[in-house]
Amino acid sequence: MSPNPETINHLISIISTLAAAFLVALWISLIIWTYRDASRRVKDRLIPLFASLLVVFLCFPGAIIYLILRPSRTLEEEYQQALEEEALLHSIEESPLCPGCTRKIQNNWVVCPTCHTQLRKPCPKCGRAIELPWDICPYCATSLTTVVSQPPSPENNQPPEKPIFL
Repeated sequence: MSPNPETINHLISIISTLAAAFLVALWISLIIWTYRDASRRVKDRLIPLFASLLVVFLCFPGAIIYLILRPSRTLEEEYQQALEEEALLHSIEESPLCPGCTRKIQNNWVVCPTCHTQLRKPCPKCGRAIELPWDICPYCATSLTTVVSQPPSPENNQPPEKPIFL
């Protein structure tokens, strides 16, 4: 029994109609996908429109051209990377190192617990930790310069006299 030519023509017609419907649905979904993808990758609102028009007029070659020219990362990915870089820089800048052993120290430590290097000195009045080269406390305004005793004058440079006992 041989197939009827009318049945074969009808079957080919159905298959070609389904294939055409599939290609039209694929074309429309490519247009929508291109617009959404371009909107996530650029701030300008005209570029997604132009990218979608490229796919409308050129169909699959337009989609391939868009894929070649589109930015590699979305705006959200760029924002996340910028946040990560900022957090990394912030963590690097905030962790001071001990000048003696180069280990991480905290800002309020007076002495390094590892190598015992003096990092800061306590204010004699308020007791807060201040930097070694400072000559005034920024918290209580106490002057930290030590009064240097006057060197002995040349006339007073003689040893004291011994008491005379009779």
